[in-house]
Amino acid sequence: MGLKTTIELDKHDYISLLKRIKFFQNTVRELTARKPLQKLLDQIILASKKLIDAEAASLLLFNREEDFLYFHTLAGGTESSLRSKKIAAGKGIAGWVAEKRESIIINDCYSDDRFNKDFDISTGFKTRNMICVPMIQKDDFVGVIQVINKKNDDAFSKEDLELFEALAAQCAVAIENARLIDVEIKSEQARLEMETAWKIQSHFLPQKLPRLINVEMSIRLKPAKEIGGDYFNVITINEDNTLFFVADVSGKSVPAALIVSTIYSFLQIYFIVQKNNFDPIEMVQAFNRFLINSTTSDKFATAWFGIINTQTKTLHSINAGHNPPYLLKADASELLKLCAGGLMLGCLDFPYSSEVIQLNKNDLIIFYTDGIPEAMNKKEEEFGEERFENLLIAYRNLEPNDLSKIIFDEVKHYRGETEQSDDITLGIIKIL
Repeated sequence: MGLKTTIELDKHDYISLLKRIKFFQNTVRELTARKPLQKLLDQIILASKKLIDAEAASLLLFNREEDFLYFHTLAGGTESSLRSKKIAAGKGIAGWVAEKRESIIINDCYSDDRFNKDFDISTGFKTRNMICVPMIQKDDFVGVIQVINKKNDDAFSKEDLELFEALAAQCAVAIENARLIDVEIKSEQARLEMETAWKIQSHFLPQKLPRLINVEMSIRLKPAKEIGGDYFNVITINEDNTLFFVADVSGKSVPAALIVSTIYSFLQIYFIVQKNNFDPIEMVQAFNRFLINSTTSDKFATAWFGIINTQTKTLHSINAGHNPPYLLKADASELLKLCAGGLMLGCLDFPYSSEVIQLNKNDLIIFYTDGIPEAMNKKEEEFGEERFENLLIAYRNLEPNDLSKIIFDEVKHYRGETEQSDDITLGIIKIL
């Protein structure tokens, strides 16, 4: 009778072991499938509970920069109070495992000095026993995984530990792979967002510059990899007057591009309505109010408005908090900054001022965005306004296109291998 019972028990244990091995194999297959990190971590917690027949499981990821373990909680789970909890290496059971890189079984947690009762107190859960195992991938510590309270008030066994360690090893590989996948996905999302932003932004740029009497011009916008909010336009107001406009809106990518679309819409509508009753200062003040009312308080733009009358050769300039454009008179050796105007657009209802300048043959007007003076080299040193100004003076006799090319080439050479961090816009107007 005793022999039969032993054989029956052995057979039962054998069948149970086969089931656990089959579940383990299926779990590993599922864990190694391509999926987002959040979904993978959820799956690991659920699989751990079932594999080891435990009441609960938890997973803590190691933050290398902070040297802390952070709880991962199930999406939609009830353990939200743990989400902000962090554990230092050496503190509590999980911290001990993280520090020692060793697995541990504790079948009476409250009798172990390493056990931290605070988590039970904060969650209302009573921890009886646990297995805690490090997740390590090629000597890199990934985190800790633990199962808590063997069901039916049983104790955890050595077999439970070995099976859980095998699962933890697979989890470490799967987590690192999922992190790489997340990086790929985010990189692709960023690329698509940049592509969308540039499509929006470029749609509102002039496809070709107008031909004007007594004026030669070159205007170029070079977007950064992380597209900023540079925008320019040249709009014929009437037979004699042409608006040259440049702006740098706050933010980057799609949000910045959407503000550009708002600016474009205003300019188009305004000149349809006010074409025959045009006042530069009134236009800028209306523009400012429009941005205040149509965007949030963190959205604003610096801008310069230059209206050139090609018959009288006069420039009407209004600077709304933008990098001051330069005026280089044909008979002068110094650059003049066009500063009259007021605050940036979209912040505060403000009375703007302007300046009117008589232009002569071979005078140059140069407008730009901060992507030029703020371009940095690998030492994080800026290109600077002085270097920019010296180039403009040194090559003033070149045609606008050639002078523009010199500036862009010099900025690129100065940056070296450092990535362009902001859009660059440069406009050069020569009076003929």
